[in-house]
Amino acid sequence: MKIIVSMGRGGTGKTSFVALITKYFIETRRTPILLIDADPDQSLADVLGIDFEGEGKKTISELIVETFLEGGGTTVGIPPSERIESKIWEKGLYEGEGFDLIAIGPKWVEGCYCLPNEALKGALGKITKNYRYVIVDTPAGLEHLNRRITSIVNDIFDLIDPSKKSFDHVARAYRIAKEVNIKFDNFYVVGGYRFPEDLGGEVERRLKLKFIGKISSDENIEKFILSGRSLLEIPGDSPAYRSVRGILARAGY
Repeated sequence: MKIIVSMGRGGTGKTSFVALITKYFIETRRTPILLIDADPDQSLADVLGIDFEGEGKKTISELIVETFLEGGGTTVGIPPSERIESKIWEKGLYEGEGFDLIAIGPKWVEGCYCLPNEALKGALGKITKNYRYVIVDTPAGLEHLNRRITSIVNDIFDLIDPSKKSFDHVARAYRIAKEVNIKFDNFYVVGGYRFPEDLGGEVERRLKLKFIGKISSDENIEKFILSGRSLLEIPGDSPAYRSVRGILARAGY
């Protein structure tokens, strides 16, 4: 089982990147896949053409509130991770063709979230073992790194746009991942749709991180997202999809 994390500032295309990775893995028979939407905006389901709520599914945050807060939060009897794990299987897991999806959702309450967080980590640790690939779509900020939903990652893909803020964001993400002891094999930088390819050398010079290509601009992506069509249905000759295949090949996939 390999864990892949897509991250970056808002608007760099990280969620579309996850959808196109999923398309590539399905087409190359690298299944089953678990997608974890860790972004409170829950946009991964949208780009995959999934009506998560309409399918009767709940976010992990909703299940945590339901199980530990509204339900009394007792730790007696069944261990917390097992209590939430059964709820995830029953109410939080969307089952697609070649992939499953869970959405973490926003934090609904103030105060200490220690018990639910630990329960979530424990449950995810068990659930992810059933999949060949786990792909995490993260929020735009960096606070999610401190939550350490998973502390062991194979490949991190950080999407960058042509701005000082984005360069700084990548540098901070790499530093924080090290500081909170997230173990990873590779930390790759990927250019978003607006990123000029000739700036790849600048990424490696300034950040000392490996730049493995950019996602090509593609009007099909916007058309599919606006119409609610799944990016899994995008044509094989789509410039964005072709570029993602090349990026993944350079990463060894």
